[in-house]
Amino acid sequence: MTYEAELNNFAIAPELLPALVNVTRVAHHGNFSRAAAELGISPSALSQSVRKLEERLGMRLLRRSTRHVSLTELGERLLAEIVPALNVINTAFVSASESRDTPSGILRLNVSRSAAEIVVLPHLAAFNKQYPDVIIDMHCSNDLTDSIAGGFDAGIRLGESLDLDRIAMRMGGPQRIATFAAPAYLQEHAAPITPADLLQHQCVTVRLAKGLYQWEFEQDGTRFDVETRNTVITNDGDLLVDVVRQGLGVGCAFEASVQEDFAKGTLVPLLEAWWPTYSAFYIYYDSRLHIPSKLKAFLGFMKGRF
Repeated sequence: MTYEAELNNFAIAPELLPALVNVTRVAHHGNFSRAAAELGISPSALSQSVRKLEERLGMRLLRRSTRHVSLTELGERLLAEIVPALNVINTAFVSASESRDTPSGILRLNVSRSAAEIVVLPHLAAFNKQYPDVIIDMHCSNDLTDSIAGGFDAGIRLGESLDLDRIAMRMGGPQRIATFAAPAYLQEHAAPITPADLLQHQCVTVRLAKGLYQWEFEQDGTRFDVETRNTVITNDGDLLVDVVRQGLGVGCAFEASVQEDFAKGTLVPLLEAWWPTYSAFYIYYDSRLHIPSKLKAFLGFMKGRF
């Protein structure tokens, strides 16, 4: 049978395909708001799309509660059958895109906030100039969301956070965690001489997906944690540095994020002899096979920059 004949037998309603995709994203996130944000539509529009699909099929696909959304048994059975088909469609789109000479499309990256600032942002304008048809969609998060399961083309994390089964490319050198404070704070508080002195100081710390960051230091190759008395907690690295600049306490962040402040004197480095060193950032992806041209372009460009 030719594809023209197959098209004549194609009876699926055109609105069902996007609705089916919508259900898969809601099932993945377990939340309408997060799925809507990924799809670029409003939660109400997403909810209406799913509801119409359920009405059309005459079955409930999602089990809704005030806190979580999960698949019903019928929904699980349906997705088990349609997800492979949707993957085939996605592969066809990728293949069609690969046939173009110029890399294009949306390159979805899952990056930590620090990785975005330190290794991506300094090179973003140059990449855009060289590849204007590639749209960089960066999802910044401090958790360790799997880049593939989340529908991303690649992720960028420290080497310590990588899964062993991922293909990875190094981006830059090792990273140190710096400790610092504003001159205004140090005018009223004596600078700590050892990490243990931080117990006597106000501290500003960051909340990671796994909980509050445990301040780490290193001496003679031995890594150790230090308890801190936190007066401000945030999940945003930029806000943390802003709070420290205001003189509210001692903070810690990647050295590369505050080097300019050190040079200007707006922040003062502390306890430098104990700063711990971590591995470099790496961009990681699923396979060496069938790499989209947009990702190939980004990998080649960043390899040249580093």
